[in-house]
Amino acid sequence: MEKAYKNLGYVLLLLIPFTFFGFYKTYFNQFPTFEETNTYIHIHAAIASIWILMLIAQPLLIRKKKYKLHRLVGKISYWVFPLLILSFIPGMVRIANSDAPAILFFPLSDVIMLVLFYSLAIYYKLNTPKHMRYMIGAALVFLDPTLGRIGIFWLGLSDKVNQNVFCMVIYLILIGLIFLDRKNGRNYKPYLLIISLWIIHQITFNLIF
Repeated sequence: MEKAYKNLGYVLLLLIPFTFFGFYKTYFNQFPTFEETNTYIHIHAAIASIWILMLIAQPLLIRKKKYKLHRLVGKISYWVFPLLILSFIPGMVRIANSDAPAILFFPLSDVIMLVLFYSLAIYYKLNTPKHMRYMIGAALVFLDPTLGRIGIFWLGLSDKVNQNVFCMVIYLILIGLIFLDRKNGRNYKPYLLIISLWIIHQITFNLIF
């Protein structure tokens, strides 16, 4: 693993508290009865949790030089990722048939970016630098539903302010990674594609809402 990214797995551990606090008021605080939650939400939560743990484990396995286990987890992802995408569908159908179908923008946008970044990561699986950067792009997608909910439920931001502030956070992260790669003479072009998708995401959001 590139020296500048040797602690990537530890940074990705932040996804765990972000996910907990982001979904606490709409999911975790219902424990143990979960009276307001249906089976589909549980399935989506379980698969998304597995996927997040896999995202965290992969760079840690590389850091520990557990290459065979890293490849095994990668092969398992070929099955987990399609299940993750399929788990979005019941919620998307429910939103499409609700009184606020425009909200479908959020899961649909997340699915599109997840599929694109994961597909590119797999396509470049033998090109480690590109593979890692596109997987980072996939990991950043999970900040949308987590930090988004933190902004709304914990900080009291309006939907529009919250989403635009969130996009600024994503831009800062990606710009920081671009500068890091430029400083170390690395290929930062994958981040240009990733940040372009987020710009399109933000523009589309502001046009719809």
